[in-house]
Amino acid sequence: MTVTTYVLIAIVILAIIFLKKTLVIIPQSETMIIERLGKYYATLKPGINIIIPFIDSAKTLITLSRGRYVYSNTIDLREQVYDFDRQNVITKDNIQMQINALLYFQIVDPFKAVYEINNLPNAIEKLTQTTLRNIIGELELDQTLTSRDTINTKLRAVLDDATNKWGIKVNRVELQDIMPPESVLSAMEKQMQAERNKRAQILTSEGEKQSQILQSEGEKAATINKAEAQKQQEILRAEGEAQARIRKAEAEAIAIEKITEAVGKSTNPANYLLAQKYIAMMEELAKGDKAKTVYLPYEATNVMGSIGGIKELFKE
Repeated sequence: MTVTTYVLIAIVILAIIFLKKTLVIIPQSETMIIERLGKYYATLKPGINIIIPFIDSAKTLITLSRGRYVYSNTIDLREQVYDFDRQNVITKDNIQMQINALLYFQIVDPFKAVYEINNLPNAIEKLTQTTLRNIIGELELDQTLTSRDTINTKLRAVLDDATNKWGIKVNRVELQDIMPPESVLSAMEKQMQAERNKRAQILTSEGEKQSQILQSEGEKAATINKAEAQKQQEILRAEGEAQARIRKAEAEAIAIEKITEAVGKSTNPANYLLAQKYIAMMEELAKGDKAKTVYLPYEATNVMGSIGGIKELFKE
């Protein structure tokens, strides 16, 4: 091969290299900052872009990839996630704990992201750490454990405002883990167990109280019902006795009328009835084998006289 051939081959290779450096293909959702002779020239859009080799150069940006900082010529405009390592924070009541945070952000102004900050991932990480320490320092332990949404909202607002000059939009912040010390966790577990026991005792006492109330109400209702039943029973018994006495009186009245009709008006019917009862009483006394002594009052002679009158009446 001649020298001319070598020269032609070298020219073709240089042309290919020149053409390759002239044409820059930018993927979708990415961009590139171009400097011409060390000064900002343009922000390339996705697609094919033409630059002047060796005069135009891409500005590198430090990014975080798999936990380490890398340099990249292209700038990713999609939402990115930074998972920061656990950091120590101190609450308002002097409890030290570890918190792990997730940060979701997006580059909205590539020019500011390149020229306004030197190490963007490190700046975001340090800003997140200091802001998180300030927010947690204003809260007590119980508030920190129960106010994740409040902490996330405050942290996002502060970071979004602070990173605005870097061309960054902080979309949301999430606290992954909040890890108090082992001694605090043990104390919290004991407190929770004591609280559960307290609630169990309260529920048990409330149940017993309700049971006693229901039992007393049942006994009260049973007593009232029993008293009402006895009352009704006494009323019915009294009414029955009254009715019986009325019937008995009516029967005696009828009997007196019949006796009056039988003996006539000249004889007192009351004496007749009294004599009958007296005779019946004497028959009861005379029953039995044992000797009996009967004491008769003085007025009994009148009764005997009535009996004699009745006897004479029946003889006639």
